[in-house]
Amino acid sequence: MESLYPILKSAHSGWRYLVLILLVVAILQALGGWFGKKAYTEGNRKLNVFTLISAHIQFLMGIGLYVLSPLTKGPTSEALYRYWKMEHIAIMIAAVVLITIGNTRSKKLADAVAKHKAIAIFFGIALILIIASIAMMVKNDPSKSFFGIS
Repeated sequence: MESLYPILKSAHSGWRYLVLILLVVAILQALGGWFGKKAYTEGNRKLNVFTLISAHIQFLMGIGLYVLSPLTKGPTSEALYRYWKMEHIAIMIAAVVLITIGNTRSKKLADAVAKHKAIAIFFGIALILIIASIAMMVKNDPSKSFFGIS
């Protein structure tokens, strides 16, 4: 199990870029569709589903890291351990839930503009949470950088 930790850590660290890129592209397309009153296309739907799937894969890798990481074993009285043990996972759960709700809501709506609006709002809030969590990570863990793979 110990040999799995560095592999999973590297995969999780690298996969975040895919999630962030897909989220940004999906949000930009949704904002364009919402404010431009454009049709909701099959391409929009696929992008949103790929974004959802990538976020869920990232979350599953994160759960594996949570179980294996020595950073979740320390005392919560220390900021570093509290961040990894409680704050990071709570924020990421919220972000994945928002992405899931946004995608589900967009599927249930009939109006194209409403579909774009749901994606823009829910994915947008999720992106803000993810960026805030990354900023908190850099603040609480001096060994990490905002865009560095660690």
